[in-house]
Amino acid sequence: APARPRPRAPRADARRNRERVLESAKAVFSAGGPEASLEAVARHAGVGIGTLYRHFPTREALFEAVYRREVDQLAELAEALKTEPGSPTEALRRLLHANVAFVATKKGMSAALALAAHNAPGLIAYSFERLTVAIGGLLDRAVAAGEIRGDIGAEDVLRTLVGLCYTHDRPGWQANVLRLVDVFIDGLRRLPG
Repeated sequence: APARPRPRAPRADARRNRERVLESAKAVFSAGGPEASLEAVARHAGVGIGTLYRHFPTREALFEAVYRREVDQLAELAEALKTEPGSPTEALRRLLHANVAFVATKKGMSAALALAAHNAPGLIAYSFERLTVAIGGLLDRAVAAGEIRGDIGAEDVLRTLVGLCYTHDRPGWQANVLRLVDVFIDGLRRLPG
């Protein structure tokens, strides 16, 4: 049987256009909410509306792609933090702070992301799994270094973080959540003895 031709990788300009669209969608939807037009996203990205639709045939596909990209960036940050010198507990704190910033930047996208999650049930499972693994790697390092208790898991940390961010629609919530994340991390520290 003849060998099937391998699919070609997207051209460099197509990859750049896709990244510009995702970055612009994040900015436009965060500012204008889910009702912000796709034309505004294309304009912000400096591409035609046809280019946007070639990459993302529906609004929901664009919402989902933005969300996945954000989750992937948090997972990449966790990997980078694993190799940085310094306290593993501080690396965990930095990742949790970055998660709070992620929630803050998607405030205008909450309804859009809820719609994307409803239409793509695997999206919530994907983000939960990806973030649990990211947190788990840093948590394991901190436990192995003897800096924090070993009786809490990555899912516990993620559920706590989600609970702390629950009131993200109230004024001043971010400063309060960052303070509570710090209290939570300090509560995980091993007591001398």
